[in-house]
Amino acid sequence: MTAPEVPGAEHRTAARLPDLTTAGTVRTGHTVPADWQGLHAASAARRYGPVPGVQVDGYFPARTGLNTHHGWDHDAQFVLRMPDAWNGGLVVTGAPGVRRQYAVDVLVGDRALARGYAFAATDKGASGPEFFTTDPAPGRSLAGWNARTTELLAAAREAVASHYGGPPRRTYVTGVSNGGYLTRWQLENNPDLVDGGVDWEGPLWRADGPNLLTHLPTVLAHYPAWRAKGAREDHEALLAAGCPPGSEFLWEEHHRTYWGVTQRIYRTAVDPDYHGAEEEYDYRARPAAVRAAVAGVELTGAIGRPLLSLHGTLDALLPVGLHADAYAELVAGAGRGDLHRLYRIEGGNHVDGYCDLHPDRLRPLQPWYEEAFDALERWVEDGVEPPPGGTVPAGARTLGAAAD
Repeated sequence: MTAPEVPGAEHRTAARLPDLTTAGTVRTGHTVPADWQGLHAASAARRYGPVPGVQVDGYFPARTGLNTHHGWDHDAQFVLRMPDAWNGGLVVTGAPGVRRQYAVDVLVGDRALARGYAFAATDKGASGPEFFTTDPAPGRSLAGWNARTTELLAAAREAVASHYGGPPRRTYVTGVSNGGYLTRWQLENNPDLVDGGVDWEGPLWRADGPNLLTHLPTVLAHYPAWRAKGAREDHEALLAAGCPPGSEFLWEEHHRTYWGVTQRIYRTAVDPDYHGAEEEYDYRARPAAVRAAVAGVELTGAIGRPLLSLHGTLDALLPVGLHADAYAELVAGAGRGDLHRLYRIEGGNHVDGYCDLHPDRLRPLQPWYEEAFDALERWVEDGVEPPPGGTVPAGARTLGAAAD
């Protein structure tokens, strides 16, 4: 079939599919399961479909080729899915972590499509553990993520309008982890393109802190000693760095999988001239140019549309106090608190996949995300304000159980 126009896209292909959800796209090869492996909990898995419609895959102009999907070896790839039974809405997201455009097909895309939304996702223009090589200038690769999300937002709105014969009635931006950061940034900087958003475990970047580089070096420095000797002072240092009390059972896996690589790649993205040990990195002692690079991507809290944020109290990668509570304070300080709700989910971790390994200690955030998205719809479309923010205790059944 002729691919629908996507303004600005350098290349695009299209296919009419009997089912746009993963129940169908896995069979037809129109998703990449490796993109979303480990992100969702089996206990929270949903099965939707069939949702017939059109899928458009393509890419925007880019000089680099870290993304090898489709054999294109080209960055700035995107996917746009448009169901036949359209509800008039559009959901746009950027990939979490350094994953690619299909990463939230299970967590976000399936439900959105089943409810009639058009759905678009970007690889953010630079993916993989060497994403910073797409632009070696300090901070530029991170800033590019925001620009690529804006690019897709604008293009998807026009493509949807052309395909259906009219513009989307509502456009929501949402995302997991780095996608949560992108959601916050779009609501702060492009409120004319979106009507609201849901931020799931987004990181906070502030030039003067907090940010990833102000706490991860301390964690890397003290965890091996605590593991080896169980010294009280090392444990206290880990807690002071933000590691949530009660999350100790997650630390070894995070040390093997997340902490070191996360510190290395984001430090390289903003401070490529540092060549010492990552556990010895002192962000505040680095040249002013490093803080300037972070300032180029920092959040201000000045959101222009409604935002619901979710964060697990046992997030051992992005501690809730540093990345969620601190952002809520920024929003309030910017005079936008009436547009924001933060729900701290007791027992939630950064990645829902860990819930299958620790079902007695962790609970998935996906069901809470789905409730939050429903609450956002009611807020934006019907003027029904969501419950006050706060901590949702273990055993609670609704976000309304949150208590400060």
